[in-house]
Amino acid sequence: MTEQLRLMAVHAHPDDESSKGAATMAKYVSEGVDVLVVTCTGGERGSVLNPKLQGDAYIEANIHEVRRKEMDEAREILGVKQEWLGFVDSGLPEGDPLPPLPEGCFALEDDETAAGRLVAKIRAFRPQVITTYDENGGYPHPDHIKTHTISMIAFDGAADTERFPEAEFGPAFQPQKLYYNQGFNKPRTVALHEALLARGLESPYGEWLERWKEFERAERTLTTHIPCDDFFEIRDKALIAHATQIDPDGGWFRVPMDVQREVWPTEEYELAKSLVATSLPESDLFAGIRDNA
Repeated sequence: MTEQLRLMAVHAHPDDESSKGAATMAKYVSEGVDVLVVTCTGGERGSVLNPKLQGDAYIEANIHEVRRKEMDEAREILGVKQEWLGFVDSGLPEGDPLPPLPEGCFALEDDETAAGRLVAKIRAFRPQVITTYDENGGYPHPDHIKTHTISMIAFDGAADTERFPEAEFGPAFQPQKLYYNQGFNKPRTVALHEALLARGLESPYGEWLERWKEFERAERTLTTHIPCDDFFEIRDKALIAHATQIDPDGGWFRVPMDVQREVWPTEEYELAKSLVATSLPESDLFAGIRDNA
């Protein structure tokens, strides 16, 4: 290859990179691919979800600083680079009716202006492949949906010098492929759930599958399955590094590693945009790019 392969993963909050595609990123890092995580917000309005840390006065008063340190640790574990886009967490509105989003938050930013910051990152890093969320955000958090929106604008906009002038955003560059993270897909969940029950083990997915019935959403097309089970332990270590968000004794870690590797040794993606010829299904995010790099 005459050119370095580069992968950019665009995420809404610190911890998203470790719960969505982390094993994939660690695999590519091990192969010499340059991987950059772009985190859109600082997670300032995230709740402390780990019951062991709830009520900690220092954490509650300094959640932004704490989550930055957690991101630093996860970045080191995964072996990736990481940069902040600099927006403020919107929080997850709850209630009926939903309350208005807080002033100045990421979800209320102008789409073109917010996308411009990502365009600058793309032009500087020059990734051939970008991963992000689908139009539903993976789940309907306003920051996840906004991340999708600006990623789609920036994928095309990075090459458009009329919308994003080179003098302000850097030299134009066109990424070749864009994927949606689809790791939380129903086939995987069903397969692991049934495998655990068949082995006489408790499954953490029963409630998940019941909730799935409440949502009338079409199944996503899983175009790309990345074999990465050798990196599941690294994924879990990175996830545990986000201590305010993840309970190490929680449902995330109740499926024995040998079961995961036997039943579902891949992470899934949906190819949303491609400017190169490729054959589906894929087992490589760089399919169609590698030979020409």
